[in-house]
Amino acid sequence: MSENSPFWIKSYPEEVRANLEYPDASLVANLDETVKKYPNRIATIFMDGRLTYSQLKEQVDRMARALSDRGVKKGDRVGMMLPNTPQEVISFYAALRIGAVAVGINPMYTERELSHQLKDSGAETLIFLDLLAPKVLKVAPETPVKRLIATGIKDYLPFPKNLLYPIMAKRSGQWVEIPSGSGVLDFKKLIKASSPNPPAVDVRADDLAVLQYTGGTTGLSKGAMLTHRNLAANVLQLAEWDLESMEGTETYLCVLPFFHSFGMTVCMNAAIYGGSTMVLVPRFDLKMVLESIQKYKVNVFPGTPTIYVAIIAAPDLNKYDLTSIRICVSGGAPLPLEVQLKFQELSGGRLIEGYGLSETSPITHSNRLDGRAEGSIGLPFPDTLCKIMDSETGEKELSIGEVGEICVKGPQVMKGYWNKPEENEKVLRDGWFYTGDIGHMDERGMTFIVDRKKDLIIAGGYNIYPREVEEVLYEHPKVMEAVVAGVKDPYRGETVKAYIILKEGNTATDQEIIAFCKERLAPYKVPKKVEFRTELPKTMVGKILRRVLVEEDNKKQEN
Repeated sequence: MSENSPFWIKSYPEEVRANLEYPDASLVANLDETVKKYPNRIATIFMDGRLTYSQLKEQVDRMARALSDRGVKKGDRVGMMLPNTPQEVISFYAALRIGAVAVGINPMYTERELSHQLKDSGAETLIFLDLLAPKVLKVAPETPVKRLIATGIKDYLPFPKNLLYPIMAKRSGQWVEIPSGSGVLDFKKLIKASSPNPPAVDVRADDLAVLQYTGGTTGLSKGAMLTHRNLAANVLQLAEWDLESMEGTETYLCVLPFFHSFGMTVCMNAAIYGGSTMVLVPRFDLKMVLESIQKYKVNVFPGTPTIYVAIIAAPDLNKYDLTSIRICVSGGAPLPLEVQLKFQELSGGRLIEGYGLSETSPITHSNRLDGRAEGSIGLPFPDTLCKIMDSETGEKELSIGEVGEICVKGPQVMKGYWNKPEENEKVLRDGWFYTGDIGHMDERGMTFIVDRKKDLIIAGGYNIYPREVEEVLYEHPKVMEAVVAGVKDPYRGETVKAYIILKEGNTATDQEIIAFCKERLAPYKVPKKVEFRTELPKTMVGKILRRVLVEEDNKKQEN
């Protein structure tokens, strides 16, 4: 493979450039540029509360000043334990404005997980949702945190919702009073009392911008070090790929959490770069999502397969108009073809599958907007190289069609893991990032993921990739969601087990599912066990947690 002219460039859409120019500036320059072009364009909509881009910038600058005045310096880590709210956008860009490092924290984290991330990152400042105060106040004393800043849902609600919300929250038990004398600062008061003139800090493209913690689905999460250049490059690559986007006119539905790299880049950073409006949804609620698409005429709707599955299965879907949708980018988990085709039929928009990781800001591949190779994650992005290496040693590059570990190289690839030199040696080799995903490329450069290296099922000596079996299960007319995992088996070592959620009103037997698979899969790939469930364990972005299912199954076998 030639690094100067990769063979897959011939498969690019004619208008897409293979090589881009990346400004030598901080990510915040994108916000500043958008404010100059579109000062009165609506930047955020949150439960009908609106901020224009000029108002957003003022809030960012005031919070930057507030953080600086309280001792936050360049390189310091600022934790943000917030759902998708204006406060999350403000805090993120305020931290970056003064050269601090943003650390997104999942609001659903347990005390143990929160403690680990605060200690590991060394964050001395934590901005959090007031509802989380009991957890935060309990954990903070055992961590490096010195400054606590709380904000509430009500803070950016319009009148009269800002007055009604506390009453309703108290009635429903969703209200927390922060104890006086706790030393917790008030987000809104800080901004109001601070100057709109942030300190002048020399923030450069290669400075650290974000510690993006991996999901932790395979153990304790690690902080991927992403620079301003990494994040800005990925936004430019995304904009180049979607040349149909009209600057200053798009409306994004932002239900993917911003503390996750997918939501951070494909929703927040991309929307700000393009002068788009962000409709902020703090958590996935099917009714809220459908109402928001219709009410605000959403054009761009990044999501995960589970989100699109939920919409397809909505019993009252015909009440909502989804025809404003132009494009949806699916990531975080494999997108079954049946889901893609059905969603496109319902919305009239295009649903394309992309691929990326926390360590790559996150996108490295995407399908073309004008079509998808079945089962493929698409082509490498501009300036992104991809190769398939043998999964045993990682030292031999494989040929077209051969299955091995997917490795990528490009301007969006992280500097490394925070304080993890041994991990860095394993996954970063001569600028190449070894993804841990198993796949192959075809003669066009289309990349196909077979599965995660760690999800591979070895049953009776055969290698079985869960994704292949899952694609078949999604073809069954009664199946709404499905995941496959390898569970312990005394004879085969491991055996294939399918966990299934049926569509509403349907019933099925395990033998029916197994018989369906037998017609479509080699005998050794057919699930030997089937478990019907009403829900599946998932991360906040909708990724199904195979590991949790396997652990549950192991405990059952032990008992």
